[in-house]
Amino acid sequence: MLASIFRIQVFGAGSVQVAETSEADAAAVWVSVVIPTRNRPKLVLKAITSALGQDFGSFEVIVVVDGDDRPTRDALSTCCDARLRVIELAVNVGGAEARNIGVRAARGGWIAFLDDDDEWLPHKLSRQIVAARRSKAARPVISSRLIVRTPGYELIRPLRSYEPRKPVSEFLFCRGSLKDGPFAMQTSTLMMRRDLMLAVPFRSGLKRHQDWDWVLRAERAFGVEFAVIDEPLVVYRTEDERESASRSDDWAFSLDWGREMRGLFSARAYAWFLASECATRAVKSQAGLRVYAEITRRFVLDGRPSPRSAVMMAAFLGLPHGWRNSLHRLARRWRQWSSSAVRSAGVREDLPELQVKSF
Repeated sequence: MLASIFRIQVFGAGSVQVAETSEADAAAVWVSVVIPTRNRPKLVLKAITSALGQDFGSFEVIVVVDGDDRPTRDALSTCCDARLRVIELAVNVGGAEARNIGVRAARGGWIAFLDDDDEWLPHKLSRQIVAARRSKAARPVISSRLIVRTPGYELIRPLRSYEPRKPVSEFLFCRGSLKDGPFAMQTSTLMMRRDLMLAVPFRSGLKRHQDWDWVLRAERAFGVEFAVIDEPLVVYRTEDERESASRSDDWAFSLDWGREMRGLFSARAYAWFLASECATRAVKSQAGLRVYAEITRRFVLDGRPSPRSAVMMAAFLGLPHGWRNSLHRLARRWRQWSSSAVRSAGVREDLPELQVKSF
């Protein structure tokens, strides 16, 4: 059976008409997987394959094509699976609003997001449903670790563990080790109730930090508790030379976003954000001494620096360019050496193939 495809016209500033979900439809589907995509036909087919290959029985996959995109439309037309629904938007609305549209069209009581350049391991949904059932919260949000996969190495991240009694901002940004990275609660790891997403949708217009922005705002919603499964359930691929907002060197956007969201950070988490996100991006783009001084000022006055965050700030802003490159090379070698632990853990490569029409 072919995927169901329907087109949605966008009216005005972000107003979108989506059919309401009936109670009968919602009862038939437990989880709705929402995949926004634009101009990535080959990658999105990989993401869809991993979603349809879940060992959990009751789910649908909703692909939201964000604007006019003939190559993606042609690629999706070859998919033969009744669980797949495709929404084609008439105009580009951005990844955040594309996810919101998918949520409004969803029939499941639970929502799980998957970026079009990521993949899931086959037991991702089943592990998270078990964790959700065990939660006593009215609105549990379930995340997991992930596998960062590059041509040279694989790493399980984040290294740090979630501590429920601490502000979620500290899990997002405070690193117990300088070897850790910014992968906490990445979008493709998240699963939550649909009613929570309707109450706290993604914020449209953000070109980066969409997942962190949502997590910080969701923490304040009624009945929300977070849980992070220690097992990696998502493959976050970085080997393809593709455009990604999360890898942009636009320090100014990060700095402005952090200032706007400051009230949702702990002081300690805000210092880490300035060091790990703003300072690193400013240095990569060679923003100059005035920018470095401004980031340092906010780091000291608006945050609560820890020894580790201070070391990271000093390393990026104080070391000569050649020394920073040497540190990057050493870090890369360490990642290649340590990735053997990931491979020895038996990560599955045999993701099922997507059924395709014959012509």
